Amino acid sequence: MKTAIGVGLTTDENWDEFSTYVIEGERMGVDSVWSAEAWGHDGATPLAYLAAKTSRIKLGSGILQTVGRTPANLAMTAMTLQSMSGGRFLLGLGVSGPQVVEGWHGVRYTRPIRRLQETIAVVKLLTRGEKSQYEGEIIRLPLPGGEGKAIRSRAKPQPDIPIYLATLSPNSLELTGEVADGWLGTSFMPEHADVFFEHIRRGAQKAGRPFEDIDLAVGGAVGFSDDIDKLLARHRPGIAFTLGAMGSKRHNFYNGAFRRAGYDEEAIAVQNRWLEGDREGASSLVPDELVLQTNLLGTEDMVRERIRKYRDAGITTLRLQPDGRTLDERLETLGRAVELVTEVAAEAKVA
Repeated sequence: MKTAIGVGLTTDENWDEFSTYVIEGERMGVDSVWSAEAWGHDGATPLAYLAAKTSRIKLGSGILQTVGRTPANLAMTAMTLQSMSGGRFLLGLGVSGPQVVEGWHGVRYTRPIRRLQETIAVVKLLTRGEKSQYEGEIIRLPLPGGEGKAIRSRAKPQPDIPIYLATLSPNSLELTGEVADGWLGTSFMPEHADVFFEHIRRGAQKAGRPFEDIDLAVGGAVGFSDDIDKLLARHRPGIAFTLGAMGSKRHNFYNGAFRRAGYDEEAIAVQNRWLEGDREGASSLVPDELVLQTNLLGTEDMVRERIRKYRDAGITTLRLQPDGRTLDERLETLGRAVELVTEVAAEAKVA
C-alpha cells in the first residue's frame, strides 16, 4: 500500500512551508502529492513549483475542474507538467458541482458525466500526438461551421499520463472503472467499500479490464491521541461541512455517498441544520462512528487497525492528512503514519 498527501494553500500563501512539507514527505517515502483546486489557487501551477523542488515524488492534480478548461488546455497542461517533472505527473480530473460550475465558472451544469467522458477521450487523443479531430455529443473538434482545422500538438507526445477521476455518483464511478487509471475517493469508509467498488467494478467489467489494475486512492485525517473525545470534536465540523456545504440541497454528491452507505437520516439531518445556518448544531448531529470510520484517529493501535481496514478493503494508496497546528507537528504525525502503513503493508507480505 502506497501513501499520498494533499496540499492546497488558502490565505496564508506560505510557499516555503508548502514546499518543505512536500520535500519532507518525499524524504519519508510518500509516493505522491495531490494539489487541490476549488475557487482559489489553481491545481496545476503549484505542481510546476514542486517539480523543481523534488525529484522522486509523483505530482498529482487533485483535481482539475474539467468545466473550467477546454480539453485541449487540459492536454497542454498535462503534457507540460509531465515533461518538466520527468514523467511524474498524474492527471486528476473531476466535474465539481453546480454551485461551483455555475457560480464560479459561469457554465451550465449539464450532462457532466458525458462531458467528462468526452474530455478524457480528447485529452488522450491530443497527448498521443494525434490531430484535434473528434466528433462527440458535446465536444466537436474542429468546431463545425467555422474556420478551424484539425491541429496536432507541437509538444512532444506524452501518451502514458495516468488519469485519475474524483467521482462519487454511481454513473461516474462506473465511468471510472471504464477509463481511469485511478480513483480519488472521498466520503469513503472501508466498512462500506462496496458502495463505491460495486460501480467501479461494473465499469471495469464493461471495458474488459481487471478491477485490480485501478489504483484506489482514499484516506482521511490522521491524528494520534488518547483523548478520543478531543479528536472527535476537532474533526466533527469537517464532516458537517461535507454533508451540508459541499453542494446544494439538490446536488450534494458527498451527502449522497454517505446516504448510500446507510447514513440516510443522519446525512439529511446534518444538511438541513447546516442549510438553516446552524453550523454548531449540524456538527453536533454527526455520529462519532462517522468521524472514526472516515479518518484514522486515536491511539497508535487504533490508527494501525484503521490502516488494516483500508488494506483489507483493497485500497492501494492511502491518502494521509496529518493533524498539527504547526509544520513540525504535521510532519511528526505524517512520519508516524507512514511508518505504520509500511508496517501494515509488511504484514500482508508475510501472510
